Amino acid sequence: MLPDRAAILAYLTILSGSAGRLVISLVYFLIVANTLTLGEFGLFATASATGLILSRLLAFGFVSPVYRVATVKPRLLGAYLAGFAGLGLLSLPVIALAAALVYRLLFADRLAVLPFALILVAEILCWRLVEVVAIVNNGLRRFREAALLVIIGSTLRTLAALLFVAFGHRSLEIWVWAYLAATLATLVVALAVFLPPLRLRFERKLYPRRLSDAVYTSAAEIVFYIQSELDKLLMLALAGERTAGLYAIAMRVIDLTAMPVRSFNQMLVQKIMKERGFAGGVGRLALVEFGIAAISIAGLAAVILALQPFPRLLGHNVSEAAYLFLPMLAVPAFRNLVEYHAELLYARERGGSRIALLCAITALKAALLCWVMLRFPAADAWAPWLNLVFGLVYVLSAAVTYRLLAQAPAARPVIASRTGP
Repeated sequence: MLPDRAAILAYLTILSGSAGRLVISLVYFLIVANTLTLGEFGLFATASATGLILSRLLAFGFVSPVYRVATVKPRLLGAYLAGFAGLGLLSLPVIALAAALVYRLLFADRLAVLPFALILVAEILCWRLVEVVAIVNNGLRRFREAALLVIIGSTLRTLAALLFVAFGHRSLEIWVWAYLAATLATLVVALAVFLPPLRLRFERKLYPRRLSDAVYTSAAEIVFYIQSELDKLLMLALAGERTAGLYAIAMRVIDLTAMPVRSFNQMLVQKIMKERGFAGGVGRLALVEFGIAAISIAGLAAVILALQPFPRLLGHNVSEAAYLFLPMLAVPAFRNLVEYHAELLYARERGGSRIALLCAITALKAALLCWVMLRFPAADAWAPWLNLVFGLVYVLSAAVTYRLLAQAPAARPVIASRTGP
């Protein structure tokens, strides 16, 4: 029942990367959030969320087979990375079409085409490839290298933010160039230093049988990130740039509290797949959920307590959004638990069921959030209702997940994870 020494060391290594990234990302976030106006930050956050979602279309999800091969058959890694590169090129027109559609629907009257395109290039063509290198290292159990790459990427973004402030022209149009440069520099470091030595070779016969798994995984990830990031896009559409900026700041602070939980999820997925199940019964499941909820709420509560004697500790714009933290105190727990449920279904290879559940969650969240924003539009009225929104989403997720797990056959002993930096 207790983790062995190797598992603890592996978790601590992954967590060290998360902790390092947490500190550096916090500095980066505070600089950008307090330098841009609230409206500009709202546009940047929603455009980045769009890029995050669309990046899951790259290579039609072939990252999953790459990770699988890195874990169990590393000698084939060069062939699978060549397949990833080929499929990546084929996926670019699809990504461009989807990006054009989103821009026309949400950003056409708010943000120029060039800044939007640069943000998407940074997220899709640069940061996603950095994630692929980190995923390969995790598959090879080179957790230290993956953690270091994560920290380097966050550090370069922070340095770009510092240079952006020092430059003086603090507009979103200037910032996106700095953001792209930092992300591109991270990609160069990842490919030059952290990608294991290998020989790329294209072997067509290897890919068709893995493509269905890749497409399934890609679809699941797209739906997962849509349900995760949809609230930012809806805030922009329903309430405008400033409210979207305030909400994005609040959710970014909440997202920082999830990093220890994601490290735990990564190790848990591997353990479940190795052991073909989750030992311990209902009691252990309840204990894990309680632990995730407690850590999530404690993280946000610590921020609230730190801001009491020093309201401007995190900067002017964050202090403007700080009134949202206490009314949204339960949101981190519900949000992180829904992510945990998605990982459980992934570990038990319930891909189709996972996609269906995520679609239902997305629809429920969108409907509830639209109702809240239309019914309680005042800035001090809608925030407490988000606990109900995320709480009902959690109830749906938990009910369906544990019902599916009770019916699920034993998973095959193959390790696969979508976890990246």
